[in-house]
Amino acid sequence: MSEVLMDIQNLSKYFTVETNMLGKPVSFLKAVDDVSLTINKGEAFGLVGESGCGKTTFGKILVNLYQPTHGKIFFEGLEITGLKEKQRRAYCKDIQMIFQDPYASLNPRMTIGDIIAEPILINNLLPRDKVEERVIYLLNCVGLAQHQRNRYPHEFSGGQRQRVGIARALAVQPKLIVCDEPVSALDVSIQAQVLNLLDDLKDEFGLTYLFIAHGLNVVKHISDRVGVMYLGKLVEIAAKRDLYANPLHPYTQALLSAIPIINPEKKKERIILEGDVPSPIDPPSGCRFCSRCFKRMEQCKANAPALKEVAPDHWVACHLF
Repeated sequence: MSEVLMDIQNLSKYFTVETNMLGKPVSFLKAVDDVSLTINKGEAFGLVGESGCGKTTFGKILVNLYQPTHGKIFFEGLEITGLKEKQRRAYCKDIQMIFQDPYASLNPRMTIGDIIAEPILINNLLPRDKVEERVIYLLNCVGLAQHQRNRYPHEFSGGQRQRVGIARALAVQPKLIVCDEPVSALDVSIQAQVLNLLDDLKDEFGLTYLFIAHGLNVVKHISDRVGVMYLGKLVEIAAKRDLYANPLHPYTQALLSAIPIINPEKKKERIILEGDVPSPIDPPSGCRFCSRCFKRMEQCKANAPALKEVAPDHWVACHLF
């Protein structure tokens, strides 16, 4: 039985779109809506979905960049939602984030040595005379040379800057790292290098990942379990092997059909989804995927399906099951 590191229960995040004359919210953008999942210690949990489905917002709630509208988050058995500032700081270093844009996430006026050293100094993890030694060690871990620590972010390539971001996340010895599309802004050849690096660091440092990505082809190489998100809700969760071999939700089937095949002689049926993604401000009343689903039924329009376990450790939110 796997040990649960983080337990997320009925998590929601609504952003106010419109207020009335009294300043009270009357319209919301439901970025994340009633999401529940567990992340086990030592695993890489992949979270995939189209742009705007709420993946990044979900990740930012976990690292305390956003406060949830509803729901609870338990980290190592302790509820961390609603904690006061001083209480929150005790766990903040245990949950770090690697951002999508490796340039915008780094201070252009600081050297990379100072960028990596800053969280160590803020959290008083080491004596000052030991910090530089730790910075050099972390640079070596991510494939950068120690003489590069005095350079600035603009002097590095995109892949190198993302390595700096990874080193900064590792600096405080976290237990969970939220990887927010860490390779989407990189060239394909560099993507493979960074994914391999993250995989190696996971074993070396005993890390747990929430790996956020657009496509199932990226998370396939690093994830142990995969969750598929659509318009703020989880529609399927399964072990990687089960999900790729037997996708149950029509949306997951469509995403998998879009992955290119290397062998040009092998034919693959592509599932083309009709219509556009509905607005998260005014989502459909029933199943949120109903308007685009190629297997929809009458009950899909009226009733939202609950996420339920239909096979061992395989969860799906669909009226077909």
